Amino acid sequence: MRLPIAAGLATAAVSITLYPLFSALDWFWAGLGAILVVTTVSALTFRRTVPRWAGPPLALLALLVYLVAVFAGDQAWLRFIPNLRAADALAALLGEGFDAIQRYAAPVPPRPGVLLLTTAGIGLIALLADVLAVRLRRAALAGLPLLALFTVPAAVLSDPIGWPAFIAGALGYIGLLIADGRERVGQWGRAVLVRRPRAGGTARADAAPLALTGKRIGVTAIVLAVGLPALLPTLAPNPLFGFGVGSGNGPGGNTITIPNPIASLRGQLTQPVNAVVLSYRSDDNASRYLRMYSLDTFDGDQWTMSQPKGRPENRVSAGPLPAPPGLGQGTPVKAYSSELLVSEEVEGLSFLPLPYPVTSVQIEGDWRADESTLMVFSTHDTAGGRRYTVSGQEPRPSYEELRQAAGAPDEGLAERYLRLPGDLPRRIRALADQAAGDAATPYEKAVRLQRWFTTEGGFTYSLRTQGNGNDALVEFLRNRAGYCEQFAAAMAVMARTLGIPARVAIGYTGGTGVNGLWQVRTHDLHAWPELYFDQVGWLRFEPTPAGGIGQATAQVPDYSQPPASATGEEEDGRTTPSAGPNDQDAEDAVAAQRAPRDPDAVTGGQPALAEEGVPAGAKIGLGALGALLIALAPAAWRALTRRRRRAAWTRGGPAGASAAGAATAAGPAPSLGRAVHGTWRELADTLEDLGLGHDPGDSPRALARRLVERHELDAETSAALTRIAMAEERLRYARTPGAISPLTGDLRRVRRALRATVSRGRRLRSVLLPASTLRRLRQAGGRVLDGFDRLEMIRLWPSRRGDDGRAQAPAETRERVPAGR
Repeated sequence: MRLPIAAGLATAAVSITLYPLFSALDWFWAGLGAILVVTTVSALTFRRTVPRWAGPPLALLALLVYLVAVFAGDQAWLRFIPNLRAADALAALLGEGFDAIQRYAAPVPPRPGVLLLTTAGIGLIALLADVLAVRLRRAALAGLPLLALFTVPAAVLSDPIGWPAFIAGALGYIGLLIADGRERVGQWGRAVLVRRPRAGGTARADAAPLALTGKRIGVTAIVLAVGLPALLPTLAPNPLFGFGVGSGNGPGGNTITIPNPIASLRGQLTQPVNAVVLSYRSDDNASRYLRMYSLDTFDGDQWTMSQPKGRPENRVSAGPLPAPPGLGQGTPVKAYSSELLVSEEVEGLSFLPLPYPVTSVQIEGDWRADESTLMVFSTHDTAGGRRYTVSGQEPRPSYEELRQAAGAPDEGLAERYLRLPGDLPRRIRALADQAAGDAATPYEKAVRLQRWFTTEGGFTYSLRTQGNGNDALVEFLRNRAGYCEQFAAAMAVMARTLGIPARVAIGYTGGTGVNGLWQVRTHDLHAWPELYFDQVGWLRFEPTPAGGIGQATAQVPDYSQPPASATGEEEDGRTTPSAGPNDQDAEDAVAAQRAPRDPDAVTGGQPALAEEGVPAGAKIGLGALGALLIALAPAAWRALTRRRRRAAWTRGGPAGASAAGAATAAGPAPSLGRAVHGTWRELADTLEDLGLGHDPGDSPRALARRLVERHELDAETSAALTRIAMAEERLRYARTPGAISPLTGDLRRVRRALRATVSRGRRLRSVLLPASTLRRLRQAGGRVLDGFDRLEMIRLWPSRRGDDGRAQAPAETRERVPAGR
C-alpha cells in the first residue's frame, strides 16, 4: 500500500517543475487527476488476490477513460466510455497540441491540445514509475521516467528551474526510495528488537534508525545540490547563444532549419553573464543595429518568418547583394563599411548579424542572401569565430520625402506585409487609430505610433511578461508592461492595421564602443519593427521605452523624430528646423533630440562600457560571506537564547519577599518558574558547550556537589552554584518555594569559573560551535525528517483478521520467520 502512494506522490512532486511552461494552472489539476487515477488503480490491485501483471493494463485503461471523460466527454458514451468518435476527438486534439507547441513560446496558453498532451504525458510517467517501483520492485529505476519529466523544462527554457520546485521533486523521489527500503526491511524476518506496538497494533521490526539515516543522507544531498551552485561563480554562459539554429539536414544539406528567435529572446536577456557576442569597427565610427532575422508572418499567435531562399547566384561571394527592396534612386544614402568578428563561443549561428541594408559581404564559406529580406544565411557554415567585412548604403531621407512616401505601392508587397488574421481583436485596431490620431500620411502615423509606445502611452519595460498571440497582445496593451519583443510585435501589428507594411526584426543593438571598437553583448539582443515606405524602403523604428536590460544601447532613429509640421513647430512648443540630407546644422539639431538611452547623447560621443554584471571575485567574496554567516548562525542562536533567559528575570517580578509573595499554595508564579528553570537550563547548556558533560539523571544538588569537587571551585563560586541548584530543586519539588533572589549574577560567576577550567580552544568552540545549539538543530531536523514516517499510517481498508478473529497487520508488514528457524 505504501509503495503505490509513494510513487504517485513522487510523480506529482516532480511534475511541479513543469510550471514555467504554462501560463495557467489548468495543466497541474488535469495532470494531478491522471496521477490519482493511476495511483488508485495501482493501490486497489496491489493485493494477493489480484495477479501482479493485471495492475498496469488496468491503470492504462483507467487513464484512457479519464482522458476521454475530461477532453472528449461530449463524444463518448455516457460521457466517459471510449468509442470511435471519442478516439477521433482525442487524435484531433493531439494534433492541435503538437502544432501548438511548435508555434508558442513558453509560457503557453492552456489550449485543450496542449493540456491533453501534458496530462497524458504525466499519466504515462506515473504509470511507468508505478511499474518500476511497485510491480518490479526497482524503486531506484523509477527515477528514470521521473528524470525524463524533470528534463522537459530544462530542455525547453534557458531560465533555470526555481529551487523550491527542484527540492519538491527531489524530496518526492527520496520519499519513494525510503518507502521501498522500509518495505524491504520489514520483510527480513522476526526482529530481535522490535518497536513497542501502539494500542491495538502488533510488534514489528524497528527500521527507524535505518530510515532516519537515509533521510539525512537524502536531505543533505538536496541541500548540497541547491547550495553549492549558488556559492560558485558563473564563469561563462552555456550556451552563449541559444537560438537553436540548425544547419539543415546534416553535412551537405541544402535546407536550413528556421529558428524561433522569439522563444529564446527573453532567455538571452535574463542570462546572468553579459558576455561579448561580437565586436566590430566602422569607417565612420558609428554604431548600427545588427539584424539577423526578419519575421514577416503574423498568424494571430506569433510572428514567424517565411523560409529564406538563397539561390546559387545569390552567394555573397559571387558579387553584390540584391538591391534593397523599395529604395529609390533619388533617395540620399550614406556609404559605410564595417569589419565584424563573432566570438568563438557562439555556436550554431547560421544567420549573419548585419546592418540593414548591406550591398556586399566578404566572408569565407557558402553564405547566401535572401532576395526579399537580405538575410544572409548558410546551410553548411556557422558564424562562430568568423571575421567578415560588409559594405552598405544607409538611406538618409529628408522629412518631406518621408511625408510624401506611400505605404504599399504594389499588391504583392501589400499581400505579404499587410496580412492580418481575421479574428484580430477590434481593441487593437481601435488603439492603433487612437494612437495615430489625425496623422494624414503613413510616415506621420508611424511616428505617432512610436511616440505612443515610448512616451505618451504610459508603457514600461518588464521581463516578467511575455507571449505574442492575440490574447497576449491584448493583455500587453492593457497592462502596458513588457519587453522589446512585445513592443516590436505590437507596433508592427498596429502599423499593418493602419495600412503600413510592417515586419519584426530580431538581432542586436549597436552595442557600446571605446576608441572606435564596438562590442555587442548578450544583453544587447533586441527586437524592433521595420516599416516600409515607397522610394525609401524598410526603415527601423524603436518603440521600446528606456530602462530595460540591454536598452541602454538602443537608439531612437533620427528620422523618426522630425518636426511635427513643415514650419518646424512641435506640439510641445519647441521649434526645430527640418533635417535635410545636406543640412548639417539641421542634422545636429535633430540628433540632439535623441532619447536619453542613446549612449552618444549621454556621454558626448564616448559611450560608457556595458554593465558586465558582478565580477567573479566579488561573487566568490559574497559566497564566502554567505558561508560565514551560515557558519555563525549557531553562535548567534546561542547568544539570543542566553539573552532571552537572562531577560526572564526582569519579567519574573522583584526578588526576595515579592517573589515569595508571588508563590502561593497552588505553586510558584509562572514567570518566576520560567526564570529559574531557564537559569538551570543555561547552566546545563554551558556544561555541554564546554564539553564538561553531566548526567541528566542527577538531581540539581548532586550535580552542584560533583562540579565543586571535580573542579575545586572557590567558596564564592560554590555558594553561587549551590543557590542555583537549590532554587531549581525548590521550584521542582517544594509546594511553596519561598523567596528566590535573581540568579543572573550567580550564573555569570559560575560560567566564568567553569570556562577557566578548560582550554582556550574549547572555549572558542563553545562560542562558535555551541554543542547545545547543534543538538537542538539535529533534533529539529530529525522531527522534520520523521514526517516521512506518516506514510506508514495510511490505510485504505481495515486490517485483515486472522483465524482467531483478532486484527492482524497487513501481510506486507507482518513479522516473518525465515525458513529453518
